[in-house]
Amino acid sequence: EGERVLGFAAKYVGEGKTSLDFADVEKGLVFLGICGFIDPPREEARRAIAECHGAGITVKMITGDHAATAQAIARQLGIADSPKVLTGHELDRLPEAEFPEVVAGTDVFARTSPEHKLRIVRALQSQGRIVAMTGDGVNDAPALKQANVGVAMGIKGTEASKEAAEMVLMDDNFASIVSAVHEGRTVHDNIRKVVAWTLPTNGGEALTVIAAILFGFAMPMTPVQILWINLILAATLGLVLAFEPPEPGVMARPPRRADSGLLTRFLAWRIVFVSVLFMALSLAMFFWTLGRGNDLAYARTMVVNLLVVLEIFYLFSVRYLHMTSFTLTGVKGTGPVLGAVGIVVAAQLAFTYLPLMQVIFGSVPISVADGLVIVVVGALSMAFLEVEKHFLRDRLADD
Repeated sequence: EGERVLGFAAKYVGEGKTSLDFADVEKGLVFLGICGFIDPPREEARRAIAECHGAGITVKMITGDHAATAQAIARQLGIADSPKVLTGHELDRLPEAEFPEVVAGTDVFARTSPEHKLRIVRALQSQGRIVAMTGDGVNDAPALKQANVGVAMGIKGTEASKEAAEMVLMDDNFASIVSAVHEGRTVHDNIRKVVAWTLPTNGGEALTVIAAILFGFAMPMTPVQILWINLILAATLGLVLAFEPPEPGVMARPPRRADSGLLTRFLAWRIVFVSVLFMALSLAMFFWTLGRGNDLAYARTMVVNLLVVLEIFYLFSVRYLHMTSFTLTGVKGTGPVLGAVGIVVAAQLAFTYLPLMQVIFGSVPISVADGLVIVVVGALSMAFLEVEKHFLRDRLADD
């Protein structure tokens, strides 16, 4: 059961005996019994290993303990229901050609040497796996150096292991590694969200201007109005995505491929698709407004307001790349998101209705009815993009 065993015995000695040496306990002992004791695995370690399994991360144990002890500990930790164990002696007898495959199918390695640890890491890497290795001793240094991510113990780890590792655990807690994976996935998701929001929103503006140049009609926005859009949105909505909390199920997804780039096929498609969609909606709004008999300044003000509203609604869509945004949590947003949206709305109202801003940016007041039209178009664009995300996200996934 993975317990350490102590035996107890007693011996009576003379009253004048004040010290003991080895000769005194060589014979004459009366056996009293045995007891087993164990340093039980931390509960957070069991939860962390279960979380690793849910995230598609395989956990293997390499130890110098006896095979039966190692197997019992692995079972208690939840590494496997019936952990497959190989000893260092059995590893030495394996043919080199079979070594990687056997290692990949083994959960626990017992009675191992530093050389075995190094060979195990290399064998897993030869199969294209990304290997994180933990260790605390001088003998662990070669394997820590070879691993993709060497993790040394900060409390009981030797200086040699810390120098060889890329990461040092300050609390010597395996759960901290899983927390780091969780945080890393969140950061990676948020970087993708920033890219997925920034590129198409700027792309939509650029395509609108390019279309006006190519087809020779009046600019839907003036340069100073484009500057306003970029200034007010980049400093608000463009930043809040970096502080997004983890998406639900972030640790229930399999690891992305090692060769996966920052832009997946779905994100690349979205950048192009959303850019074209924003251009089409902006030009449609521009010509619809002019067609009603409004002047150019009014049409431009409508386009600027539409682009801002489109980018606000698109922010709510892009906050969830792996699930729908039509949830209570998705709709109500977070504190930073709502704060940023509030700033943008207030700034846009000033842009449209404040006389000083009208002089600077050439904007004019628009009617409440036209404002509602802009909001409705923004909401419909989000609904359309959510449908597109539902049907194409999994089909174009490549990570």
